[in-house]
Amino acid sequence: MANYIHVPSGCPHVPKIDFTVIDSGYRDGALRLLQQLRPKWKPEHVTTQLFTDGITNKLIGCYMGDTMEDVVLVRIYGNKTELLVDREEELKSFRVLQSHGCAPQLYCTFNNGLCYEFMQGEALDPQHVCNPTIFRLIARRLAKIHAIHAHNGWIPKSNLWVKMRKYFSLIPTEFEMEAVNGRFKREVPSPRVLEDEMSWMKEVLSNLQSPVVLCHNDLLCKNIIYNEKRGLWVPPVASFVPLAPPPRSTNPGDVQFIDYEYSGYNYQAYDIGNHFNEFAGVSEVDYSLYPSRELQFQWLGAYLEAYKEHKGLNSDVTEKEVEVLYVQVNQFALASHFFWGLWALIQAKYSKIDFDFLGYAIVRLNQYFKMKPEVTALTLPE
Repeated sequence: MANYIHVPSGCPHVPKIDFTVIDSGYRDGALRLLQQLRPKWKPEHVTTQLFTDGITNKLIGCYMGDTMEDVVLVRIYGNKTELLVDREEELKSFRVLQSHGCAPQLYCTFNNGLCYEFMQGEALDPQHVCNPTIFRLIARRLAKIHAIHAHNGWIPKSNLWVKMRKYFSLIPTEFEMEAVNGRFKREVPSPRVLEDEMSWMKEVLSNLQSPVVLCHNDLLCKNIIYNEKRGLWVPPVASFVPLAPPPRSTNPGDVQFIDYEYSGYNYQAYDIGNHFNEFAGVSEVDYSLYPSRELQFQWLGAYLEAYKEHKGLNSDVTEKEVEVLYVQVNQFALASHFFWGLWALIQAKYSKIDFDFLGYAIVRLNQYFKMKPEVTALTLPE
């Protein structure tokens, strides 16, 4: 199975609580779960905070009184998200990443969600991820995840094209509201056009020789938590192109990633290209924020250095290696736009969250077609 993820022995057991949290009673549901997770907490003293950054699920933070020292996050899955997310694979990925120190502690699962540790720090915005100090930390953290070995030397395969084909089969053909349906018919390419693009991508991108590794697959800004008080200094890598290095600091902080719903084996270049696309933001998308070639070279240099270190290789990075990854990443960024465009069309049909999913689908698919001529003109170095 292409997306098989092996959970190594010794991983902590994650209890399953047979309980369903309903939208209208999320506080009561969270308190019910806390009776088992934090039995000493008195319900009348528990503070619950609804986080609003997510556009897929509902997320509630629970803690005692006014201090957020021990926070339990309760994530309630969005409507029909089982069409989009393999919850069994998500749980396996979460446990594997946790066992390698790359994920928060997972406390339990329940019928329509899971509870896990709150990561202290700040969820990032687009202006943060282009900061040289922070983006080097992100690059090195992602490299650590990508270097996690598959079980017993098994060579994994990407399930990107299988997932994309599944999403394509689920996109709506029409909407009930006349205005919405009119917009859908006018601004979304026909199924025939979309299918032709999928076939083209699979043929071209699969031949770029990008390694298949364990990926996050959804590294948007809000899924990156930065804690400036924690971490060790990371030396700047050699500059391949002019870009001001970050000021030397004894402690640039640390980053952690959250939300592993879409994680699994995928092309290395897809995961990075997907992250670069997310420089543009989600609520107010601005693709002028897509990282420049100069910034990408710095980012990719830091990434390759760390990736080689984690793989036990010589960490020297050549300009050619960066150039190869640059071409792969920018071409795989096309697949990211297309994937999330299909995803948003499905969400537009089923999600109960107040977000313009149809508009977001149109933005992502438009950017796919806009980007395609420029990035397909890139060639791998000899």
